[in-house]
Amino acid sequence: MVSSLIEDIFWIGLRSATPLLLAALGEIYAERSGILNLGVEGMMAMGALSSFAASLLTGNPWIGVFVGMIAGISMSLIHGVISISFKGNQVVSGLALTMFGLGLSSVIGRSYVGNQLPVSARFLPKPFKPLSSIPLVGKILFEQDPLFYISILLAILLWYILNRTRVGIIIRSTGENPAAVDALGISVAKVRYGSTLLGGALAGLAGSYLSTSYSPAWIENMTAGRGWIALALVIFALWDPLKALFGAYLFGVVEASGYTLQAFGYSQWLLNGLPYLLTVVILTFGATESMRRKMGAPSALGIPYEREEK
Repeated sequence: MVSSLIEDIFWIGLRSATPLLLAALGEIYAERSGILNLGVEGMMAMGALSSFAASLLTGNPWIGVFVGMIAGISMSLIHGVISISFKGNQVVSGLALTMFGLGLSSVIGRSYVGNQLPVSARFLPKPFKPLSSIPLVGKILFEQDPLFYISILLAILLWYILNRTRVGIIIRSTGENPAAVDALGISVAKVRYGSTLLGGALAGLAGSYLSTSYSPAWIENMTAGRGWIALALVIFALWDPLKALFGAYLFGVVEASGYTLQAFGYSQWLLNGLPYLLTVVILTFGATESMRRKMGAPSALGIPYEREEK
């Protein structure tokens, strides 16, 4: 009984963690390049709606994922133009993007409320036999959907690119000292645009996961604050993709515990509220300049780059 309960908590927890991980990975790249995007929640909402609508129309969840990522990229482009080209306030732009994405997805999605995806148009967990038969960990690790495994591969790949390649060095340098990158003849704007659009694509993919796998139906406020949790996860992971992998699973398991342990008399509201409480605490501490420096935040994060006249 106990082993079955633990198995269920971790199986659901890893599924709950997948959209958090995907969104956090994209935001890590954006912030590593110096762009703070608080619009993750709005991009996820539009990604979820676009993916759901496309999957419902075509019957193909992969097409839905592609459309969801395009939606996320389009939303992030708005933030990029304001923050990079017009050098606007990144905090204000990100908050506006969140409100815009949530509002637009709510208006457009009214006709879809209550609709569910047919089985053929959603991602289903499938067991990898005989690995799925391993006691306790078999179901947890080897009975998931394709996007779960893609998220793990992305975390490893993006960590490698960021820390072991020239591209990663350029991205990290842009977030630390954009003037030095510019002096080498590398376009700071192009690096930041690329990183911002990648963040949008992965936020859209995170939203796609919600509406095509985790809860294959459309309901308003489907993201339920997960974009903000992803932002806190970036700080919690110290802007490192592999740390984000483990941090996301921690948040996911805590969230899953709220739904599972309530059957045993534990407070559902307390357990369900823990991820959001952690989010508030992390974002509050991470908001101070001194704390961000101690935690290793990019030095030029949130600061528009003004090229000096030569």
